[in-house]
Amino acid sequence: MPADDAQPGESWSLSPDSRRPLPELIEQKLREQIIGGTLKAGDRLPTEPELARKLDVARSSLRTALQRLQLQGIVEVRRGLGWYVRRTDLAAVEEHLEGRLAARQFSHTDLLEVRIALEATAASLAAVRAGDGELDELAKLNRRYQRVSVDDPQEVIEVDEEFHSALVRASHNELLEHMYQALVPGLQDCKRHTNTTREVHNRSANEHDQVVWFLRRHDEVGAKSAMTTHLLGLYNDLATDDSKPKATLDTYVGVSDNPIWKTTR
Repeated sequence: MPADDAQPGESWSLSPDSRRPLPELIEQKLREQIIGGTLKAGDRLPTEPELARKLDVARSSLRTALQRLQLQGIVEVRRGLGWYVRRTDLAAVEEHLEGRLAARQFSHTDLLEVRIALEATAASLAAVRAGDGELDELAKLNRRYQRVSVDDPQEVIEVDEEFHSALVRASHNELLEHMYQALVPGLQDCKRHTNTTREVHNRSANEHDQVVWFLRRHDEVGAKSAMTTHLLGLYNDLATDDSKPKATLDTYVGVSDNPIWKTTR
């Protein structure tokens, strides 16, 4: 039965839990609808505005939950048609890499090290590929980020993610973007483990501006270095595994004028 034909009295209300982020509660509710048979494979979900109204949530939180389910292969978006249920065998989802990522089954340190590698590359590619419109959009998103209240951690996380996702899209590398989006749910969980003060928030916004500055000048190394430096801040706050050395700026950007292979020939 398609979701649009839901029976009267069917419950879409969320279970209140102040300890869990809203997108996780939305994801849980959608999972329940699939497990309970309300939503079946091939069914079209209500439109985003309708679904947000049913759940009584903001569309930004709903979209985050849908993206989490998409990364796990549970739902899919069909261009011009909307969201559809892709699979209902949820027990098998976590066997796949994207399912494991969405379920946050990797350490924060591992996730952040991969994130830095992907975004540093994305910044370098965007420096030579991003159009003026994309650069203007990045600047606009950062101005919005600057205005967000640090008293609303979930909004800080979501607006920050909009900036970073836009930068990755500006790389014009579809595979890189897909790989990055697979990390997003785990990255959002990382950010929830940090306390954002106004000072830290302002520094982050200034670092965003620096990245855009290098992008506008088509400086690949500058953009890559600025993005890496920015992301290392969160990494250093959360990298608590003393069993292995931490990554540094040189790990990602170290470039020698005289490579060993050149001097040993």
